[in-house]
Amino acid sequence: MCLCIDWNPSATSLAVGLSDGSVSIISLLESQLSISRDWKAHDFELWAASFDIHQPQLVYTGSDDCKFSCWDLRDDPSNLAFQNRKVHTMGICCITKSPSDPYTLLTGCYDEHLRVWDVRSISKPVHETSISLGGGVWRIKHHPSVPNLVLAACMHNGFAVVKVKGDTAEVIETYNKHGSLAYGADWQRGLGRNGRGKNNVIATCSFYDQLLRVWIPEGDIPECDTVL
Repeated sequence: MCLCIDWNPSATSLAVGLSDGSVSIISLLESQLSISRDWKAHDFELWAASFDIHQPQLVYTGSDDCKFSCWDLRDDPSNLAFQNRKVHTMGICCITKSPSDPYTLLTGCYDEHLRVWDVRSISKPVHETSISLGGGVWRIKHHPSVPNLVLAACMHNGFAVVKVKGDTAEVIETYNKHGSLAYGADWQRGLGRNGRGKNNVIATCSFYDQLLRVWIPEGDIPECDTVL
């Protein structure tokens, strides 16, 4: 079963995480899909597979085996760039690279923590900080134009807007108007009439009640002139 998917920055390949712990790299050429390589990456379900948007030869993966891994596609897939087995105490749900900082990467976990990593040394990333969001961190979405601002879907604890800067992370707003598992979340993207980013409109959805909500944070979130 395919559990997660991510485009590489040039939109020519896809990383797909599978329920048997494998990851597949799928090439797209002239509307044709083909498996360019696949390998057994983890012991259990692979919930997160993500290209590094600044170094697209790197693919990050996370799984129910609690292992946070990185693979270099220029090398044999069986040779890890790194693997951390100690920090996450439960399964890893999502991995995302900061679009504004080439050295910052975030992971979300069933253990309710959003973790911030410094991947300046790719062979040994540094776990800088973490913050408990009160529910399993299922999805993390960066704001399309405001650096260091992320939206998190926190499963049993609704949604959270988090400011991440350096080695600190702070919840600046929460949203709890869904009646079941908080699963899907994203910011509105695109340009407004004045060429700047649109208002901070958020769409969220939940599992059992099949509910979609569109809302605007009540707090003061700054606008940014440049869309990342």
